[in-house]
Amino acid sequence: MMRIWNWAAFTFGLLYFTLPLVGMTNFSLKMRRGEYSFDAYAKVFGDPRFQETFGYSVGMALFTIVFGVLLVVPTTYWVRLKMPWLRPYIEFITLLPLVIPAIVIVFGYIRLYNTSSWLPLTGTTTGTNILLMFGYATLALPYMYRAVDTGLRTIDVTTLTEAAQSLGAGWGTILFRVIMPNVLVAVLSGAFLTFAIVIGEFTMAALLNRPAFGPYMQLLGANRAYEPAALAVIAFFITWGCMGIIQLVSRLQKSAQRPV
Repeated sequence: MMRIWNWAAFTFGLLYFTLPLVGMTNFSLKMRRGEYSFDAYAKVFGDPRFQETFGYSVGMALFTIVFGVLLVVPTTYWVRLKMPWLRPYIEFITLLPLVIPAIVIVFGYIRLYNTSSWLPLTGTTTGTNILLMFGYATLALPYMYRAVDTGLRTIDVTTLTEAAQSLGAGWGTILFRVIMPNVLVAVLSGAFLTFAIVIGEFTMAALLNRPAFGPYMQLLGANRAYEPAALAVIAFFITWGCMGIIQLVSRLQKSAQRPV
């Protein structure tokens, strides 16, 4: 009886998630009346605004990921190695972006860094991009921190550090050649979550007036019918592609660690 309920729950969950996707995909293919076509996808990919905004958001995502990794991995490693008493406070700080809405954060940024403030970041394009990157890193902080912290829990940080120091390794070598390879899957998980957040984020990019992908999706959804559905399908497959890469890297890492 329990097995039947398990299969029923699995089937319900599968239908719950796949039927909307099938319906959305079917609708996106009906731009040409009476037949299926990829016209909506061709219009999306051929739109210069799509190429501009998607390229901008991908670039911002890469910068945010690099900044987040350089910030979170050394901090989490050092706290776990030297200051474990600090972990509850770090966890509390990393949870704040889940409590404080993005619109509050970006209005605070605008108030603090406008053209009449002590650090007028919003006065230039580069400064605004840097401010937006910091905002994205803040939104992704809960996910990046927990991914890295979970990865560090699976290894003996103290033993690895002492072994590397006994061989004459410095802190940079220990961090990037000993610790980082052992938490690569966790770092990639946080990185792809950051990528998904940056690609779909609307509030910060819109209020800072940057040509990001989130405002473009909102604008397209307000003025078109079939193209938003095609765009949603594209975003869905990008997300699943990221998840597939995580699984592939995880399997490759396990295969490399398996004794011959």
